[in-house]
Amino acid sequence: MARWVWMSLSLSLLLGIACAIRADDQRPSGADKPAATPTKAEKAVEAKDEIPLWPCEKKLIELTNAERAHYGLAPLSLDKSLLDSARSHCYWMADVRSLQHTTAMVAENIALGQASCADAVADWMRSPGHRANMLGSYSRIGAAAYTASDGRIYWCLQFLR
Repeated sequence: MARWVWMSLSLSLLLGIACAIRADDQRPSGADKPAATPTKAEKAVEAKDEIPLWPCEKKLIELTNAERAHYGLAPLSLDKSLLDSARSHCYWMADVRSLQHTTAMVAENIALGQASCADAVADWMRSPGHRANMLGSYSRIGAAAYTASDGRIYWCLQFLR
């Protein structure tokens, strides 16, 4: 775990790829503390063994779970292996500047160019296939977003039962 985190951070810094976050995608100051009354989506993200997330990853999962809640569906739980897989694949896409689905055995939503987490989730919800993944019978999720050196943002959600 520590080796992967060090490699991810080193590669991100070396290649100039950083997590994609707009100011309105961040939580207010003191974001590392849970809100006084977290939503169901926030609880699902924070409840799973305190896996460290980038703010944009947390926001993607919160927005996805908010869409599920809107349709009366249970929230997805953060899965460490899916988080690692989504990060790895999203990083690869940003590094080689190629929007391609992973070969891993997961359901996946990918996107390119949206300016914020909210824009990415909104676009996925407008696409029947992506929407089916987000509202499907999955129980676990991983998420990532990276900005390539050319400034384009690559997005990734991965799902498993």
